[in-house]
Amino acid sequence: MMRIINLIENTEGTKGCACAHGLSFYVETEKHRLLLDLGPSAETIKNAEKLGIDLKQVDTVILSHGHYDHSGGIIPFSEINPDAVIFMQASAGGDYYADDGENAGDSRYVYIGIDKDIIKLPQVKFIRGDLKIDDELELFTVKERTHKLPFANRRILIKKNGEYERDDFKHEHYLVINNGDRHILMSGCAHNGILSILDAYKEKYGSFPDAVISGFHLMKEAEYNGSELREVADMGRELKKYPTMFYTCHCTGEPAYKTMKLALGDQLEYVHSGEEIFTAQSTPLSHPPHIPALYPSAHVLS
Repeated sequence: MMRIINLIENTEGTKGCACAHGLSFYVETEKHRLLLDLGPSAETIKNAEKLGIDLKQVDTVILSHGHYDHSGGIIPFSEINPDAVIFMQASAGGDYYADDGENAGDSRYVYIGIDKDIIKLPQVKFIRGDLKIDDELELFTVKERTHKLPFANRRILIKKNGEYERDDFKHEHYLVINNGDRHILMSGCAHNGILSILDAYKEKYGSFPDAVISGFHLMKEAEYNGSELREVADMGRELKKYPTMFYTCHCTGEPAYKTMKLALGDQLEYVHSGEEIFTAQSTPLSHPPHIPALYPSAHVLS
């Protein structure tokens, strides 16, 4: 039994649901009600209400990486649900910036990190690297990229000791949902590159996921040049080789999506704000959302 519903992303979808630059998914499994990310603001909470989703029943939140457009709804969510465990990498609270280029002048470097008040929440559990939460949920990271960093990610920086450095994306992790004989890989933006992420999955699990749900972070405000379009097309052709269904959204961008769709065909679909991917009859939790019962053996760094 599983349901996966988009709560917010960049494009209009289900009538009455707001769309915004950001991402959040709601997931129901046999044991859990969880959120992957919480979008850029409290609009995520409002969309959940419109979709009839009771966020007070959520027991787990996974912050995929340390950017504002995935974390802006965490503080308002914590006000209505202070008990859900929030998992994030220990480095997700870093000072992350986007480089808008020399022509931006004094506004060149834009802070894109999380609200630092999130770090202070008592329900936050900081982890370093991989974590098996239970038989249904696992988190894993990319140790070393096997492909070059996709072009749209090269402008993402971290500020250390007053200096800007290229982000190594160690604050990004990926959720694996084991649902019977189905294995779902969920990512926020795939900043490390979806091909490197899939290689890390293969190395860890010895197979490939049945489905991937992720933004691919290929979006640009300016027009794509020929090299960038070739990179996107090559990525699509590589993904075509996998025995996997791909659902994308948010930071992929319409031109990149259309280019990849040419290679992937029915193997790639776009998920709009408020739309449901997997539908299954909901079943009650075997016990109420109580953190010690849900995570008796989770090894976390608090």
